[in-house]
Amino acid sequence: MKIGYSFWGFLGNGVTDTPDGGRSHRRPFIDALLGRGHDIVFLQADRDRLEAGDNLGNAYTFDSGYPGIDALFLEWRWAITGRNTTVCGTEGHTCDLHRQAQLINHYTVRHQTPTVIWDKDRTLRAESVWRRTAHTAVCEAALASSQGAWSLLFPVAEDLLDHADPVALAAQPRDLALGYVGNQYDRDEPFDRYFAPAAARVEHLVAGKWTKTDRWPHVHFLGRIPFEAAAGVYGRSLATILMLPDRYAGVGQMTQRIFEAVLAGCVPLAPADIGFVDRFVPEELIVHSGRDVIERLSYLRQVAGTQQHAELIAACVDRLRLFGLSKQVDTLESVLQGLVGTTATERGAA
Repeated sequence: MKIGYSFWGFLGNGVTDTPDGGRSHRRPFIDALLGRGHDIVFLQADRDRLEAGDNLGNAYTFDSGYPGIDALFLEWRWAITGRNTTVCGTEGHTCDLHRQAQLINHYTVRHQTPTVIWDKDRTLRAESVWRRTAHTAVCEAALASSQGAWSLLFPVAEDLLDHADPVALAAQPRDLALGYVGNQYDRDEPFDRYFAPAAARVEHLVAGKWTKTDRWPHVHFLGRIPFEAAAGVYGRSLATILMLPDRYAGVGQMTQRIFEAVLAGCVPLAPADIGFVDRFVPEELIVHSGRDVIERLSYLRQVAGTQQHAELIAACVDRLRLFGLSKQVDTLESVLQGLVGTTATERGAA
């Protein structure tokens, strides 16, 4: 199947000043689709080449026009005031939203091309027409997806899980008790409740875009770091905290931070109010308060480098199989096959 793929971000390391978390899973996902015989053409700007000066070995195809495709796949973009809602060509403008509208108008509306919307940020309105159009399907990165939507999680390659060595990861020296990589967006409440109290007691570091930090003068904010440097922060940290916006936590939408941390041997502590939390971490890593975080960190310091520590990391690695790449590709193929069959039936009836 030839798939027109629309995303606004990077396949490689990209640039530092961007919130694109998709870099940790987008390229493996696409490579797996290519490995199954699909043909992929990217329909947004080639930001790797234009912004990062990286042509990725010319391994991928980009097209700014409207090539012939069998299906359209959209990593859903939404209106961001002052950025993609401004006039093309003005300072600070990004054309992701305009291009997405063009693609939908050309393929989804005019040609009724089977279209899959991956609503990774949960910004597609509940009343959206695309939730009730026969040749479109919505996917969400949540365990409890919206009515009619498919669950398509952020994928992690199984070979990374198979080759993870919990004993070696546990033995790795770590100078930080607590580390966090990620941006502030809608995370003030869990940060206040879980991270800030512990940060007053232990060595810690926060990397990412945090612009309003006056209420936490004791916290060490490093600012944004290059994408590839995230593994270094996790590799120095005994533990992290899985802090999610409410719109993610309630439906069990876990971000890619969990496998970035675990694969570096950084133990993830998970707030109890995350939906399906026991599917993401072992029970002993579920926390209800800042006090719980402090107690878990004390325990982790006691067992650091021991067999107990290795077994805990192994249990976390095992939980990551929920996000297995092959499972997620299977899901997308099922969605696409269903849409293609529906569209063919409709055209036949017409």
